Amino acid sequence: MNTPPPDDDFHGHPPEALRDKDLRRVVSLVPSMTETLFDLNLGGRVVGVTDYCIHPADALAGLPRIGGTKNPDIDAILALAPDVVIANREENRREDVLALRERGVIVWVTHPRTVPDAFNLLWLVMDTFNETSMVHRVRLIERQYDWVSGISQQREEQGGLLRVFCPIWSEPWMTFNADTYAHDLLRVCGGLNVFAERERQYPLAADLGEAEPLPADDRRVAGRDTRYPRVSLQEVIDARPDVVLLPSEPFAFDETHIPIFKTLDIPAAHHDRIHPVDGSLLTWHGTRIAYALETLPALLYPPEEV
Repeated sequence: MNTPPPDDDFHGHPPEALRDKDLRRVVSLVPSMTETLFDLNLGGRVVGVTDYCIHPADALAGLPRIGGTKNPDIDAILALAPDVVIANREENRREDVLALRERGVIVWVTHPRTVPDAFNLLWLVMDTFNETSMVHRVRLIERQYDWVSGISQQREEQGGLLRVFCPIWSEPWMTFNADTYAHDLLRVCGGLNVFAERERQYPLAADLGEAEPLPADDRRVAGRDTRYPRVSLQEVIDARPDVVLLPSEPFAFDETHIPIFKTLDIPAAHHDRIHPVDGSLLTWHGTRIAYALETLPALLYPPEEV
């Protein structure tokens, strides 16, 4: 019987088994990593992707699909005989990773939680796959990051950053706290996450302030994720965000949700600063950082405010 891998194997480091291995067949269970592999000139090694991998669309048109990020077809993955499967701790289930490893498949579980983590992952991918033709592109994105984060730091020192509320689910409203990639990306782009310090509480009624939370040592709470709190609209009002961003994923927010927030007594409603946004810019790490660093600061600080 195989011993389950330690938690360290789920924190982003390339498995030791990949060292000096010629990786020619890759299955990606992570949409952002699928795009990144192609952007790093590794697309020719990708032999299977999930149903949610959409970029680059033309290149993915003929590739086998192996199911969703939460319900991959293990047998279909095995049939592709991958040298490595790339997964992500946020997107994929531990049980699927373990099922693949028990069948002898090497799985690299990525887990960037900050923008610097995401850059480190890009360098690790290029090194692990021994493909360095896009080093110049990654260096350009890093320079863009330095410039954008420098401007945000100046804004913070001179008058403070804009307060931002960004829901990721509706009814109950859900958002993210400081221990997430999306939070760090917002900070880099000049946004102050109004729920940075808010931890998720259990049960739901406690998270919404309608009951007492279970104590941290309760077995029903132990080990559960606290980074994505469910909040009430009253909490949003109390947080007084200057900007509300409505991402298109994981929940498909769009223009039809703007009126919900327009009725709230918050600066974002008073100044028409409620904006739908491509959700991949907030949650996809990898080379999509370049698009995020170009789009999000301009959305938070339009040209007339720069």
